[in-house]
Amino acid sequence: QVQLVESGGSLVQAGGSLRLSCATSGRTFSRFAVGWFRQAPGKEREFVGTISWNGGTVYHADSVSGRFTISRDTVKNTVYLQMNSLKPEDTAVYYCAARDRDAYSFSIYFRAMEYDYWGQGTQVTVSS
Repeated sequence: QVQLVESGGSLVQAGGSLRLSCATSGRTFSRFAVGWFRQAPGKEREFVGTISWNGGTVYHADSVSGRFTISRDTVKNTVYLQMNSLKPEDTAVYYCAARDRDAYSFSIYFRAMEYDYWGQGTQVTVSS
């Protein structure tokens, strides 16, 4: 059974920080890219960022660049999303997603359809 489990979501004040974790089990995703997306109420799912299999390529969306950082621990099979200087507009359910294609690729994958497995999401709420 393949599973991605996000954790770390919480209520935080504007300007604060959170670190989200995405733990994988049932299959080793260390050979594949992992992405983070978010979805606010009434809005479409939005790309946040992605990291290649070994962390050699990392890309963040313009809306979070300079504030959010994606990293991964291949030993723990966990990907992280460090979020600093949070804003109320960052309020959303955050999802991690993993590919099951193109092992060892350094390409950047922006679209949700490019990912094969998804977690259940974790709520991040930023109060003003």
